[in-house]
Amino acid sequence: MARRTGRSLFLAGLSAGTILSGGTVPGLAQQATTLEELSVTASPVQPAAKPVPGAVLQPLPRTPTGVLPVVTDSFSSVTVVTRSEIERSQPTQLGDALFDKPGLSASTFAPGAASRPIIRGLDNTRVRIQENGVGVGDVSELSEDHAVPINPIAADRIEVVRGPAALRYGSQAIGGVVAAENNRVPTFIPVGGIAGRVTTGYSSVDNGYSTAASVDAGAGNVAVHADGFRSQGDSYNTPAGIQANSQYVSQGGAVGFSVIGDRGFVGISYSHYDALYGIPGGGSAERRVLLDPVQDRLLARGEYRPLEGPFAVIRFWAGGSVYKHNESGLEDDGLRTIGSTFKSREVEGRVEAQHVPVDLSFGVLTGAVGIQSDRRVLGTSGEAGGLIAPTDARANALYLFEELALPSGTRVQAAGRIEGTRAAGTATNFPGDYLPGSVDPLEYDRRRRFAPKSASFGVLQDLPYDFVGSLTASYVERAPSVLELYSRGPHEATETFEIGDPNLKLERARTLELGIRRAVGPLRLDATGYITRYTGFIYKRETGTFCGDEFSTCGAEDELRQIVYTQANAQFYGAEIGAQLDLIPVGNGFIGLDAQYDFVRAQFDNGSFVPRIPPHRVGGGAYLRADGWYARVFLLHAFAHTETAPIETPTPGWDDLRAEISYTKPLDPAVYGASEITLGLQGRNLLDDRIRNSASFKKDEILLPGRNLRLFLTARF
Repeated sequence: MARRTGRSLFLAGLSAGTILSGGTVPGLAQQATTLEELSVTASPVQPAAKPVPGAVLQPLPRTPTGVLPVVTDSFSSVTVVTRSEIERSQPTQLGDALFDKPGLSASTFAPGAASRPIIRGLDNTRVRIQENGVGVGDVSELSEDHAVPINPIAADRIEVVRGPAALRYGSQAIGGVVAAENNRVPTFIPVGGIAGRVTTGYSSVDNGYSTAASVDAGAGNVAVHADGFRSQGDSYNTPAGIQANSQYVSQGGAVGFSVIGDRGFVGISYSHYDALYGIPGGGSAERRVLLDPVQDRLLARGEYRPLEGPFAVIRFWAGGSVYKHNESGLEDDGLRTIGSTFKSREVEGRVEAQHVPVDLSFGVLTGAVGIQSDRRVLGTSGEAGGLIAPTDARANALYLFEELALPSGTRVQAAGRIEGTRAAGTATNFPGDYLPGSVDPLEYDRRRRFAPKSASFGVLQDLPYDFVGSLTASYVERAPSVLELYSRGPHEATETFEIGDPNLKLERARTLELGIRRAVGPLRLDATGYITRYTGFIYKRETGTFCGDEFSTCGAEDELRQIVYTQANAQFYGAEIGAQLDLIPVGNGFIGLDAQYDFVRAQFDNGSFVPRIPPHRVGGGAYLRADGWYARVFLLHAFAHTETAPIETPTPGWDDLRAEISYTKPLDPAVYGASEITLGLQGRNLLDDRIRNSASFKKDEILLPGRNLRLFLTARF
């Protein structure tokens, strides 16, 4: 993506026309804000990296601390969490890193340990999570108590494609994509042959600490990478006291190797992740339920730029993972036993070929074609085998993107995708009223095949004063997941008895999205409004019946709420806005204001509301960014959530007051051994408010962490 360079920055009180046009004010030195060159995951049409003599490629420049990163060249709405923000907040789960971003939330089932991202009210099988272009290969979409085996502290940045990203990644990304990016497969050789960083921090709310270190090195055309991390915390504090059984520990690392040439690179990496954490709230806390996920992962990727021929760039990604976790708890006799075991083996590959630009009489045409294939084998035992029997899911796809750049500053993109998916599992023939009868439900092998098709059309238009407008329309089909098709029993984590429907049809979504963005100058803006019409939206419908651990107890015992995967037509609409305004020059930086607002409203055609939707939120604050200093005060307010589904309870509003201060100082490596050091202090929920997440299954049982102070330190060399 082309680098955008900021124009002049201005004093408060200037006319709106002067601010927006980026004009120069006499007597003020001209300043510039250089934003990171962001590689957006929504489209395979990307600029090819230029080869550098000696095969020495350089990393992308860092976004200045505190600057709102706005992506203006994407046809999809994109949120970026920069490395600087990750170092300051040090989240241990992707959901925690994204919880407060416009249009985003998280499940917060076990804050700090199991918190999966939610995009525009959509979660689980509608949100794809990936690392370096390959799916994460876990089981987090099967249940909210399952952790995502990615610790954000090991990422260089996190990208979120809001809205349908299924055109490139498949129908399971109908709600969006969360992409963790790092250099585990090296793509550059640092200047001087070696570079690295160490990040550490301490948080008061849980007596927790995080540490991560990485090093990149190379010579000639060989590059190597290594990293490691560890995060640990006790049960966290809330305004109501300690949230029992919320402790966690996670650790892991990776090594990678690449060969880099003038025409591209090819590399491979191996990574390991393991964790141990508790599930707070209700019976899980009483039984001191623990999960112990372990994952080993291989990833290969590469890029080749031919000297001649129809293709300018050919890229590939391939990965495989082996994942397992046990769920254990204390029995009445005080002994810990394993209740459930989940295993997953997954492989995925994708190849994309971007054709050379075609000069037409009215513009330049650029495009890419890609193929994708993946297979996942899910194994279960113990209580997990009661929820769902082992399954085998496969998918193959072909997709095409074409972009046309017109001289008037207009860019047009059209894309299409067709998939072939297969899901094999054990189906159960439940009675129509979902109550036990005289005969046990029949179980039988069932294989479903689907052919989801997707298409999109988008327009980007350069506007005056460096604004960019966007209009996109998409049609996406999603195949039901194995859990939606083949669920058949108790789900202790969510305290539900889940019943799938092996006859579910494709879920269809039609989306229209309008956005306006500005990435340069004193005003940076990212605003989007959208509406999505779903046909056959699949959701968990509560029947009002309660069950025990067996179907024969439904209607007779009250331990678990019975839910049935059901399809109904629904409509989602909402908006998300983020903005920053540099106001008063201070040193080489500014004092400024920032603000955000987001909401999503989701309703079925019968007038009832979709369950577990995030609340309306609005926030604002002030910041100082100058001479290595960064300071910010920000208040995020969530309104009470009262648009609830049947049987769902309302959620009260809350206020999260945040403040932070940090200082970054360049150093002489010859003297100090480091080239830069950052030291800071960050406060979260400083009002110690009672925060409950309306999108969480356990919002009535657990509070999110109370007042927290985090001390953080990062050194680069």
